[in-house]
Amino acid sequence: MYQVLYCLTEEHDLRLVALGGAVCLLASAAAISLFHRARAVQGLGRLAWIGLDAAVSGCGIWATHFIAMLAYGPGGAGAYNIPVTILSLIFAISVTFVGLSIAVSSVRAVWIVLGGAIVGAGVAAMHYTGMAALEIPARVDWIGGTVAVSVLSGIVFAALALFVAARRDDLFHALTATALLTVAIVAHHFTAMGAVLLTPDPTLAISGLSIPPASLSFLTASAAVAIIAIALVAALLDRRARGQLGAQQMVLDTALENMSQGLCMFDADGKIILFNERYAAMLRRTDIALIGRLLVDVLREEQAKGHWQGDADEFFPRLVADAREGRTTTDVVNRFGRSIRVVNQPMQGGGWVATFEDITEWLEAQAKISHMARHDALTSLPNRVLFHEQLEQGLRRTRSGDQLAVLCLDLDHFKDINDSLGHPIGDALLKEVGRRLAAAVGESDTVARLGGDEFAVVQIGRSEEAAARSLARRLVEVISAPYDIDDHQIVIGVSIGISLSPQDGSDPDELLKNADLALYRAKADGRGTYRFFEAGMDARAQARRLLEMDLRAALQRGEFEPYYQPIRDVVSGRVVAFEALLRWNHPQRGLIAPVDFIPLAEETGLIVQLGEFVLRSACVDAATWPDDVDLAVNLSPVQFKNPNLIASVTEALAASGLDAHRLELEITESVLLQNSEATLTTLHDLRGMGLRISLDDFGTGYSSLSYLRSFPFDKIKIDRSFVSELATREDSMAIIRAVTGLGRSLGIVTTAEGVENDAQLELLRREGCNQAQGYLFSRPRPASDVTMMLDRPRLRASA
Repeated sequence: MYQVLYCLTEEHDLRLVALGGAVCLLASAAAISLFHRARAVQGLGRLAWIGLDAAVSGCGIWATHFIAMLAYGPGGAGAYNIPVTILSLIFAISVTFVGLSIAVSSVRAVWIVLGGAIVGAGVAAMHYTGMAALEIPARVDWIGGTVAVSVLSGIVFAALALFVAARRDDLFHALTATALLTVAIVAHHFTAMGAVLLTPDPTLAISGLSIPPASLSFLTASAAVAIIAIALVAALLDRRARGQLGAQQMVLDTALENMSQGLCMFDADGKIILFNERYAAMLRRTDIALIGRLLVDVLREEQAKGHWQGDADEFFPRLVADAREGRTTTDVVNRFGRSIRVVNQPMQGGGWVATFEDITEWLEAQAKISHMARHDALTSLPNRVLFHEQLEQGLRRTRSGDQLAVLCLDLDHFKDINDSLGHPIGDALLKEVGRRLAAAVGESDTVARLGGDEFAVVQIGRSEEAAARSLARRLVEVISAPYDIDDHQIVIGVSIGISLSPQDGSDPDELLKNADLALYRAKADGRGTYRFFEAGMDARAQARRLLEMDLRAALQRGEFEPYYQPIRDVVSGRVVAFEALLRWNHPQRGLIAPVDFIPLAEETGLIVQLGEFVLRSACVDAATWPDDVDLAVNLSPVQFKNPNLIASVTEALAASGLDAHRLELEITESVLLQNSEATLTTLHDLRGMGLRISLDDFGTGYSSLSYLRSFPFDKIKIDRSFVSELATREDSMAIIRAVTGLGRSLGIVTTAEGVENDAQLELLRREGCNQAQGYLFSRPRPASDVTMMLDRPRLRASA
């Protein structure tokens, strides 16, 4: 140490030493400023700032060295080797560039310290290369221990300088880092100079590639000016950048205050360094100081007021650790009755940004969407999706020995309610049915609306079949009770199909399918009742599906044929018309009666094609009959809804050449239930073409008398159920008498169906019935037998 002090005080010009120190301080200040700028940007911009910083630092180290060497008295007689001098400058810049690159590019302290140490090593490399360039008539020796101390001092102080600079970009840290870097350069230089031992040797000559001290003074001064200029440019650039940053800060502040989210920024220690008003308002922290405070202190204060639940001393360290390890975390917390989503995003360089979003309404909307996706919008009952899930859960929860029942329900004739009273009444009825079902089942049972007028129930935890039977009976009774809806009293029935687990299946789809088969059986047995699944139902359903396939194929193969049954005048006995009745000549099953396939054709919609076929074929056949013999053709309710009905009738008449007044269309009262106004319009259009309209199966439907008043029917056909009991039941006789009397009063022809014996015919004649039809006269026969039926008054069933 004494040797170093002696060297500094006795062998150096202190004025030049002061100048070297000033240059070193200026260069260090510029280097630290540029270091901060490099850390603040990314990509190529960072590389440019590192390069500029390395140039300023290297030149500063180099200039400091040679200004100090001018102050070194014993070196005044020497010169400096030019190539080696240039090499020393290259060492100063390149080694410093490597160290700065490492320190700038990392947030971890170990890498920053390593980068600083490399910068210190660059100072040593430059110094000893520069000393190697000194040529004087003396031998230069070194004190090894002092050399080591000089290198170590440069490395330690340079490492400390960059570590402090990386901590924070503020005035205090910048000044401290500048002082440490200046100490690193100056301490290294003068300690190294204290290690020099000169032994005069006149035999040593100065080479031709050397530069004298005076010239080097000029170069050094030039370098110092260059350093100051570079530092000045850097300062101007930095000022300009800070100005732009200030403008950006204003934009950022405006954006922050207009964010719908709350935002708060924390440094690496968990101190609050920035927040917006939305954050303070959302967490009700407007009345407490936040900037510069540790989050843990804020949480403790709120915890004391009862505004924050949890352990602040456990929560805060975990949050800081997540940020240091680069983990993004997301939580949903409840504050003051609001649901807030908090996202903590780590920042480069330490710390994290937390965003706070009030998602209360969003969560409510999501819950509503989820509810809508799994519940029926009209009745709020579970829909098919949720019902299937709960059925699966029920099957999993069912203990050994327990039984699970699936009940499929279908409202009887609900479509008639919709068609006659309108969909709003139908919807109100469905809501009331859903309410009654939910009230009638047990707490552990599930009621769902599967769609339309279809409902389902899962009964869980009962071990006997009687429980399902009792529930089904109760549901039939509850649903069948009258409803008062918008001044309408409505009575509707329900059909129920039941499947049981495990005997009828252990899979939800299988249980639903079997319950549906049982439901179909309940409908076929008269509706308004319930049926349990039986093994044979599946076979019948398969047979029905095969029949449907055959029905579709039969249309293509031409297996259908119209048959004709005569309608006779009761007084004269003359055939006045034939009713066209469809028959199916199946290649394997033979002749299939309409009762076996017409309902299926109506369900599948094939009745429209079949009806058009009968209409066309019958018109062609009727055109060959005598002009005083008419044709009667039935129209299905499904067929009547076809918008092409009038066009089909017109085409059939035109293609056959049959006069319109010879065609009679028969409809049932159910047609009039569909849409009264549209139906009556269509009926008037058909009648306007010259056709006659007949009301079939009179007395078996709804509100028959009101229909007679609303439309001028040409004929009433009395249902066979009244005719069959004509001789045995007085009420049937009274009904016949009333209908025939009504027909006479309204000028409407009456036709009795199902006449099978002379006694029935005589009673009908006596009561004034106009026409009769039935097996007494003939069974339905093919078109080839029409002539025979016209010639012979009666063709018995056996004929």
